[in-house]
Amino acid sequence: MKLYSFLILSICLLGACSPKINRQAESNSNVMRIMSYNLHHCNPPSKEKEGLIDVDAIAKAIAQQKPDLVALQEVDVNTKRSGSINQAVVLATKLKMNFYFGKAIDHDGGDYGVAILSRFPLSAQQTFMLPKNSDAKAEQRVLAIATAEIAKGVFIRFASTHLDAQRPEDNRILQAKEINRLTAKETLPLIVAGDLNAAPGSESIKIFDSNFTRTCTDCGFTIPVINPRKTIDHIGFKTGNPFKVVSHEVIPERYASDHLPIVAVLELKK
Repeated sequence: MKLYSFLILSICLLGACSPKINRQAESNSNVMRIMSYNLHHCNPPSKEKEGLIDVDAIAKAIAQQKPDLVALQEVDVNTKRSGSINQAVVLATKLKMNFYFGKAIDHDGGDYGVAILSRFPLSAQQTFMLPKNSDAKAEQRVLAIATAEIAKGVFIRFASTHLDAQRPEDNRILQAKEINRLTAKETLPLIVAGDLNAAPGSESIKIFDSNFTRTCTDCGFTIPVINPRKTIDHIGFKTGNPFKVVSHEVIPERYASDHLPIVAVLELKK
């Protein structure tokens, strides 16, 4: 395992690569477990003042759900606050999954953004910058997307994103519109997951819903982890794609991050 980890770390530049592990479903099934998780840079909220980084806790939370595809947000790559480790590489190595890191901004001597973990081979990885207004507090956000071969000759597109967190909704509206524009001509079945920082009924979610079908309508709350009262983490597929929602649940993992992870089971109908 040590040799495997060393090889993975040595070939990766800033985490924007994939170990190319071929772990396609042995049953050749088109049923997938999709997870979305805002990691809070692997800093448990109860240890926030101490600055503790607990990658093992995040890896355990993900492993327990046995996901096929994971959309991660608030991922640190080589930042000082996280001990100069590449969290995307470390998580992929621990979970034996392929990955893609989509950088949003420079942060604390390293990079910060979103990532994709996949049990399937990944290809055609891309990171798109999402628009923002001129507010000095507006942080650059991205959409990271990749093609996953979920069975022999069966491909889907999977994306991770994290929309603006400011109280005014202006940037989230711009970003939701841009995601719709970027994916309008997508021909493969497409799943987008992430922290949209918006509750059902908000204008930005209405825009998202105009092109995507979310995996729940009466969704469980995802934040804060203790006594949660808001639903801002979502999974959706492009409306008209041949997906069937089998289930959607909020996972009550209250230590590892300041968000509760969500898991949806989707079937790609043949």
